Amino acid sequence: MEASQGLEVEKKYDVGSDATVPPLNGLPGVARVDEPHTAKLEAVYFDTADHALAARRITLRRRTGGGDAGWHLKLPPEEAAGTGDAEPQQRREVHAPLGQAGVVPEALLARVQAYLRGAEVVPVAKLRTERTTHALYGEDGVHLADLADDLVTAERLPGPDGGGGGNKQQWREWELELVNGDASLFAPADQLLMGAGARPAGHASKLAKALGAQAGSQDADAAPDEAIPALPAGKKSPAAAVVTVYAAAQIKELLDQDAAIRLEEPEAVHDMRSATRRLRSVLAAYRKLYRAVPVRRLRDELKWLGQLLGEPRDAEVLLARLRGHLDDLGQGPGPDAARDRLERQAGATYDAGYRRLQEAMRTERYFRLLDSLEEFRDNPPVRTETVPPGRRVAAKAVDKAAKRLRRSHRAAFHARRGTDHENALHRVRKDAKKLRHVAESAGLIKGKRANKVAKAAHRQQKILGDYHDAVMARDLLSGMGSDRDRAAVSGAYAALLQRQEELMSAAEAKYRKASKKSRDLLRRGVL
Repeated sequence: MEASQGLEVEKKYDVGSDATVPPLNGLPGVARVDEPHTAKLEAVYFDTADHALAARRITLRRRTGGGDAGWHLKLPPEEAAGTGDAEPQQRREVHAPLGQAGVVPEALLARVQAYLRGAEVVPVAKLRTERTTHALYGEDGVHLADLADDLVTAERLPGPDGGGGGNKQQWREWELELVNGDASLFAPADQLLMGAGARPAGHASKLAKALGAQAGSQDADAAPDEAIPALPAGKKSPAAAVVTVYAAAQIKELLDQDAAIRLEEPEAVHDMRSATRRLRSVLAAYRKLYRAVPVRRLRDELKWLGQLLGEPRDAEVLLARLRGHLDDLGQGPGPDAARDRLERQAGATYDAGYRRLQEAMRTERYFRLLDSLEEFRDNPPVRTETVPPGRRVAAKAVDKAAKRLRRSHRAAFHARRGTDHENALHRVRKDAKKLRHVAESAGLIKGKRANKVAKAAHRQQKILGDYHDAVMARDLLSGMGSDRDRAAVSGAYAALLQRQEELMSAAEAKYRKASKKSRDLLRRGVL
């Protein structure tokens, strides 16, 4: 069942039963207002028994009636900083066809599994809405916005144990939603509607109002749990606050990519892997700030996830790389046979790795990891005996990571040519990556200097990433050839192997140049 996406931009108002919709054709840019039309809508909302979705301001419903009947998933609002619920909200909305009444489309469920964490969704509320819509048009006939005048009757549905249902309530609200207009319409409309007796809505959604206290211990109108916190006290922040802000951004990225991986969207595995690596790096660099056991467990579980992500991602990179090199060889029996074998072997590795990843993402172990990450973000296990300043601790973390990178560089320089040298350069790449991540976290308070270090480390990491990819491609190709291959096929493999050797040499030369260029910067660090 296919799903479509759109961006909903609207503002809600509470309004009394005796209020009258004011004339809307006087609003700036509005040339005419269509005659109002009324529709009867019925929606059943789905959530877990403890309202896990509502707590994150996510709504999942099946609605009949009106012009957009079907399944609707509304993701958390994207609000301008400091505006709050009184301002217009932007929400990503995903639609799917009506299908069966009690069967949530997989295309929608996949987008919320990171929040359901294995729990089943059940009907939690039924809303009947009598909606009168006033369509606003500009002078050029463009449909600017709709004002919906809604009379809502809401009923909580009993839970799986038969309790908690039956309570009904009724209210009236107005919603001004953009269609093709822009946000400049909201300010004059706000003045007009407030003058007619409206007031900013006291709820984020109809479901939030319907559930009320039934949403459990979490307030359904509260800010989403995965919101990235602001850095308290700015550059004078304590070290743990710096880690929390940086880690929160990576946790949000990981949660965002969960759905993308389940839906097999491009770059999703890479993006989640990058977030996982960043989290591991900062947890290692700042581990002395925290109690050892919970952080060690978190690092171990992130390593497990990173290994699962690595298999399909590495196969994907190799496949894309060698496809391009084969295209450079052109068409012919040799390249065509090599291409077919590569697609089968590397493609099978990618498919198997992706299946293992998706299977792991349905396990209790994976969901516990998500719980632990959010627990770390919301209740960091900080050692209580000291709260060191962030600037000093971050600078020391960067300098320590830079020192480790310099050691690995010297080891690579002296390593014996061959496997030892290749492994040593791979160690340099990993240490450059860790330095980059730690410098990124320090950039929250150390500014330009830390960002320069992060950029220099990223440059080395990228160059040595190309080197490592060539090594991996060479090893794969070495195992694919056969004495029984025809001369043309053997020639294709030989050409591909030669290309990898050339790329390895070029990457190593670029690395030495980049390392020399950044030597003084990395030695001075950010202190």
